[in-house]
Amino acid sequence: MPKTIEIKVPDIGDFENVDVIDVMVAEGDKIEKETALITLETDKAAMDVPSPYAGTVKSLKVSADDKVSEGDVILTVEVAEADDEEPAAEEAEPEKEPDEAPGQPEDEPKRKSEPQPKAGEYQGNVDIECDVLVLGSGPGGYTAAFRAADLGQKVVLVERYDSLGGVCLNVGCIPSKALLHVAKVIEETHFFAEHGVKFGEPKIDTGALREWKNSVVGKLTGGLVGLAKRRKVTVVHGVGQFVSPHHLEVDGKDGKTAIRFSNAIIAAGSEAAMLPNLPDDKRIMTSTHALELEELPQRMLVIGGGIIGLEMATVYDALGVEISVVEMTDTLMPGADRAIVKPLEKRIRKRYENILLNTKVSKVEATKQGIKVSFEGKDAPKPQVYGRVLVAVGRRPNGGRIGADKAGIKVDERGFIPTDKQQRTNVEHIFAIGDITKAPLLAHKATHEGKIAAEVAAGEKSAFDARVIPSVAYTDPEIAWVGLTEAEAKEQGIDFGVGEFPWAANGRSLAMGRDDGVTRIYFDNKDGRIIGAGIAGPGAGDLISELALAIEMGADAADVALTIHPHPTTSETVAMAAEAFEGTLTDLYAPKKR
Repeated sequence: MPKTIEIKVPDIGDFENVDVIDVMVAEGDKIEKETALITLETDKAAMDVPSPYAGTVKSLKVSADDKVSEGDVILTVEVAEADDEEPAAEEAEPEKEPDEAPGQPEDEPKRKSEPQPKAGEYQGNVDIECDVLVLGSGPGGYTAAFRAADLGQKVVLVERYDSLGGVCLNVGCIPSKALLHVAKVIEETHFFAEHGVKFGEPKIDTGALREWKNSVVGKLTGGLVGLAKRRKVTVVHGVGQFVSPHHLEVDGKDGKTAIRFSNAIIAAGSEAAMLPNLPDDKRIMTSTHALELEELPQRMLVIGGGIIGLEMATVYDALGVEISVVEMTDTLMPGADRAIVKPLEKRIRKRYENILLNTKVSKVEATKQGIKVSFEGKDAPKPQVYGRVLVAVGRRPNGGRIGADKAGIKVDERGFIPTDKQQRTNVEHIFAIGDITKAPLLAHKATHEGKIAAEVAAGEKSAFDARVIPSVAYTDPEIAWVGLTEAEAKEQGIDFGVGEFPWAANGRSLAMGRDDGVTRIYFDNKDGRIIGAGIAGPGAGDLISELALAIEMGADAADVALTIHPHPTTSETVAMAAEAFEGTLTDLYAPKKR
């Protein structure tokens, strides 16, 4: 007899209220196991949710533009009784293994009782042997390699590209921030031209600008080479693939290198996600290609209003390009509170050609005149032609690209590799860190995890116990947040209060000609402890660290308000936001009475 089963949203990391950007099945459709049902999008990645069952779709419970969280019902499916066994992904957490590894926490999963991928066997010659192999040399990877070497381990670091540093140093965080600094300088010259200091219109030499950006990258990647040599870390360049639980094969320019390892740390990161059915045309770019500044078109469309898209929009806008942004959700930078995104949105609405919210790209065509884009949505414009289109719809983890199954490593349907608090995978001696493990996909998270993995691999007692991970968008103004957002606090039913201070009342921000910022701190009303914060304004990414530390230390409003902050600085807005919550603020009228 057929049976009707609910299919729910699986574990999606620390995210809640994630946007459904596509529904790929309809009622009455016959589906197989692993059929993609819906596509979800966070500010850092797009992911498909596959079906754990084969059967017939009876009723859909979600539609495009809905928001879902772990456990929400996606649809119901009618299956044959023989097919209705609970899939492995839904199994309960098994008990702890009796013989724990050194430093293993008490909640360590019993890996041997879980369904394991069938590992491969390697019978060939071995070129290099090591204690710790690190696959990927981004911020997490090189940190893990250097920490392991400092702890006395013989380390091999494998990197697929010619230079160390991974996506972050070569085609991500560092080059984008170099160009964002250029954008900031250009904008400041425009501002001061209205206040008595005129420099004339900037002349953009994209070739020279590209060389300077590359020189910044070169200094950092060259420094990594020196650090690796001093620590006697062996660097092997090429594409690494596991061939057994203790062997990795690297396909490089000079042939293949077989490496045998006692422990491995996977730091293979992620890649830019692309929309389906796009033309193969160099005028359609990812953020990597956008950083090359091949040309400055008259008009450019950014698909995706998240951090990556808005940062690149900031650069190209300052360089004189007419920018339009299209975002499927009802807000820019989903995941951040609207109150701190508002100053950014207000500023760029005046500058950009168009900002299209609640709008979907329905068709993209390559023509001689440019890239023709059609839109869907209530206020969607007619088809537009752009010189360049930047696709910034998130990133996908590389778990399915490293031969993980040959090592017996479990990879989920989205390409993430599950780990425990010690960064161990389901294979006892193999660890994973950074983007390839779970959201948020941030370099500073990977760095922290890299040290933990290296220490555990060396027999140290270490585990991931950070309470919060800050996020920063290096737009203009910068947007930064940490801990719970206001929306998340409401969803969790927390009784909380808000301390807010506008930068229009801060002397330093006025002296910079920037009165559009705001500092907001969220406090638990039960004990006054800080549970989250958001800042918009120049240097917000630097200021947020104080509040991250405050949350880690369990600080309350008085701890921050009574800490003397230097004057005049924008850091004073942090103290004054705490004073606003406490009711002791004198820089605005009237103070809150508590």
